[in-house]
Amino acid sequence: MSTRVLTGITTSGTPHLGNYAGAIRPAIAASQQPGIDAFYFMADYHALIKCDDPARVARSRLEIAATWLAGGLDPERVTFYRQSDVPEIPELCWLLTCVTAKGLMNRAHAYKAAVDQNNAKGVEPDDGINMGLFSYPILMAADILMFNAHKVPVGRDQIQHLEMARDIAQRFNHLYGREYFVLPEVVIEEQVATLPGLDGRKMSKSYNNTIPLFEGGSKALRAAVMRIVTDSREPGEPKDADASHLYTIYRAFATPEESAAFRTQLETGLGWGDAKQALYDRLEGVLAPMRERYQDLMANPGRIEDILQAGALKARKLAVPFMQELREAVGLRAPAPAAAKPSAKKAGKAARFVSFRDDDGAFRFRLLAADGQELLRSQGYANPKDAGASLQRLQAGDAAGMLQADGLTYAAIVDGAAVAHGPAAHNPEQRDALMAQAREALAALAGR
Repeated sequence: MSTRVLTGITTSGTPHLGNYAGAIRPAIAASQQPGIDAFYFMADYHALIKCDDPARVARSRLEIAATWLAGGLDPERVTFYRQSDVPEIPELCWLLTCVTAKGLMNRAHAYKAAVDQNNAKGVEPDDGINMGLFSYPILMAADILMFNAHKVPVGRDQIQHLEMARDIAQRFNHLYGREYFVLPEVVIEEQVATLPGLDGRKMSKSYNNTIPLFEGGSKALRAAVMRIVTDSREPGEPKDADASHLYTIYRAFATPEESAAFRTQLETGLGWGDAKQALYDRLEGVLAPMRERYQDLMANPGRIEDILQAGALKARKLAVPFMQELREAVGLRAPAPAAAKPSAKKAGKAARFVSFRDDDGAFRFRLLAADGQELLRSQGYANPKDAGASLQRLQAGDAAGMLQADGLTYAAIVDGAAVAHGPAAHNPEQRDALMAQAREALAALAGR
């Protein structure tokens, strides 16, 4: 069973070294793991809450997309899209807004912090607070629930928003009598690097202490590294590596062996100037190839746009039918009438198996319904004879016993092993309906 993971980055600025090490790099690494169905998006609607500069939002959308791609994100492997290119997300946001208690939003940390600041200033509690800030957690819930993500990696400051998303999903499911939404699980990645900035505090634009990732090229990178605050110990004096911001950043971009060697140099008296040069050399070695790809992408925004539109199309293949199901649930659409089953004489194509060779060279087969919908897709086989043998055994087996639920999909089991899987469903009810359709198709092909 695949695990759907979803994360987004707000498009309100230019990515820096801390963004890359803390969010982008681990997300790209996670997307390359087997069994991960990754959804990564640019949260440009969220950007409007705190940025009213259209040029900055537009530029940031390009820069963040180019950064992900330059860092190694494979858009063929993941679903990579802009939030604003999936109109079903704000529509779902409204449905969720209508079932969310105002009291829940009153407890949101960001809203409470803004009210506390206003109280401290002696102004009205809601002075300067817009509805975007107030209802931000509902839009975040829509981002997650639209694709029924199983796991959502977040920082500790976002845990409350995930808990709210679960509360909202449970409320909707309860009101409308079905498990429409999966309850997402929060993922706190303790091993992900949180980089110190130039002054030792967490690297953040809020503190103006960031190290540029690509902006300004190698000169800007070196200039920032040389501004990192150090203590007054002279060359030849032992340095405390664990208390050094230089060492913390170096370790985030080096192997354990390289980090150990750098620690030894510091503890045996390496001068701060030489240490900063070593850190710059290490960062430049990692970032230079990515910077070249980034600059090429930024010079060709049409390529970025093509990738994002393809990602939005992939996302909407799930969002559009799911939104139709949710509209019916709340009474905005009448349920579609059941189509009359055609007689055997009038029926067109029947359910069928189709064999093919995948882009990776593997031989596979799939079971298609009469209308062309995919009901099963096999694992890959190096030899077409092996694929054909599995197909024959599947076709000749007991359809009722071979198909078994597997999370939000289902598997075809032959001799105790899964040889094929059905498509991922949004909820158990949809999965069971697809599995029943697959059983009927297998039984028809077997002549039963």
